Amino acid sequence: MRELQESLKRAIKDLFNVDVEPELTRPEEQFGDYSTNVAMQLAAQLGKSSREIAQTLADKVQYAETVDKTQVAGPGFINFFISDKALLDSLNTQPSKELDGKEILVEFGDPNPFKEMHIGHLYSYIVGDAIAGLLEASGATVRRLSYHGDVGLHVAKAVFGLRELKKPRQGQEEDTAIEKEGYLGKAYAYGAKKYEEDEESKEEIDKINLKIYEGDDPQINNLHQAGINLSFDYFDKILDLLSINNDKRYLESQTIPAGKELVEKNLDSVFKQSQGAIVYEGEKVGLHTRVFITSKGLPTYETKDLGLTVLKDKDYPQASRSIIITANEQSEYFKVMLAALAEINADLAKKTTHLSHGFLSLTTGKMSSRLGDVYPAMKLLLEVKAAVHEQYPDSQVRKEVTFGAVKYAFLKHRLGSDITIDIEESISLEGNSGPYLQYAFARANSILQKVDIGQQAGDDSLTLQTGERSLTRKLSEYQEVVVKATDELMPHHIATYLYELAQNFNRFYESSRIIGDEREVLRLKLVESYAQVLKNGLQLLNIPVVEKM
Repeated sequence: MRELQESLKRAIKDLFNVDVEPELTRPEEQFGDYSTNVAMQLAAQLGKSSREIAQTLADKVQYAETVDKTQVAGPGFINFFISDKALLDSLNTQPSKELDGKEILVEFGDPNPFKEMHIGHLYSYIVGDAIAGLLEASGATVRRLSYHGDVGLHVAKAVFGLRELKKPRQGQEEDTAIEKEGYLGKAYAYGAKKYEEDEESKEEIDKINLKIYEGDDPQINNLHQAGINLSFDYFDKILDLLSINNDKRYLESQTIPAGKELVEKNLDSVFKQSQGAIVYEGEKVGLHTRVFITSKGLPTYETKDLGLTVLKDKDYPQASRSIIITANEQSEYFKVMLAALAEINADLAKKTTHLSHGFLSLTTGKMSSRLGDVYPAMKLLLEVKAAVHEQYPDSQVRKEVTFGAVKYAFLKHRLGSDITIDIEESISLEGNSGPYLQYAFARANSILQKVDIGQQAGDDSLTLQTGERSLTRKLSEYQEVVVKATDELMPHHIATYLYELAQNFNRFYESSRIIGDEREVLRLKLVESYAQVLKNGLQLLNIPVVEKM
């Protein structure tokens, strides 16, 4: 595509003395390999009809080395049919490293300690990891970060429970086994129950809440840290299963000093006093007013997020971009926070991007939301695992199929849209699923295992037949799809492409004999390219690739 763009750009300059970056799109196959509407863009500027401009350009570019023929359609679209040789040559191109030398921060996941990791966090981890993978494939050095709320009333309830459950009761020795699995959940349940039913305990939990903020009580600090360690140990078990890395974790309690200092430093310029609180008046930029420090002097989420930007910038001063992924219920909140940041540090705000994902639910009706049922991440993983074991009891790659099913079930959807997960659909070998693509690669791999491609000589003069050309054309799109997915930070483009590619290959396989045919060498090369693209695409999404199903 790059060669064609350059040929078209030169033709426009030579014919009309205009500098322009022509945009090429992929039309339906019968209309060519590429299309452009640049003639319609030039019409008003040149004072000529768009169709006349299109025909002049088409005649000029007709002689480009990669173009087999051109065709003018409609009011001035130019369709390009690429030569078979150019299509085949494009299969050997390497991905561009447009982000080489760039450092990019991607924050995702963000489950709070003392709470359950639910399917919303699971989705954030999976899609954030895929976005990080896309950026790395383009040459960037990516830092995978997460941010966790370790302060608040829910934490105080859990810490209260940890303290009370450790106390000796009825002559028993003190229970020091905080590390026991499930202990943290029991501690939170105990504290929550006491908070609702016992006034004395409620007052004590409110005091603990303040002590956690102040950090000056050694016993509370130790219990607080023990709870955090327990939580992260559990989170890490899930991340290890998913093969997802985390470079650095930030805690809300760490961001408070930097956030409060930033707000107070910019009081009367960016922020205003209002009824004893400090607020940002978002109406001046078309948003809404939000409190950053309460009348009691406590920082809100907004202030903590400001502090987080300061800490990130201090830890990674060379980062050219900072991407934050959260649920879409935080979108309006982030607009206000970033607007305030823009008045404090325009450069820092400019390089910060907030992405949001939609509402998640299961076909069972369970969901993940602050207002709905919390569906644990581990429970979903175990349910998919059980379904895979039942569906494929003799498979040697059930673990890989399980995680392929879960990841793809999330990644095939456009980021920002609401998602409903159907477990049976996610594990099926038919339809748009992870196991379907894993099986597609395994089948292609089994074909290649039957022959030694390296010992075969091909005929470069062969003209591609219809099925061969259609598959080659689809394979040639891969690098363009990777660029688009990276530019838009939308991994679903990769998933959609891989599914379409597998369907294309199925049509080719059904109509084209491979081994033993007189065109065997060419067709095996196409199978080899197909298998490699499938493997590359799945690995880009961090989905396990299996040699056999």
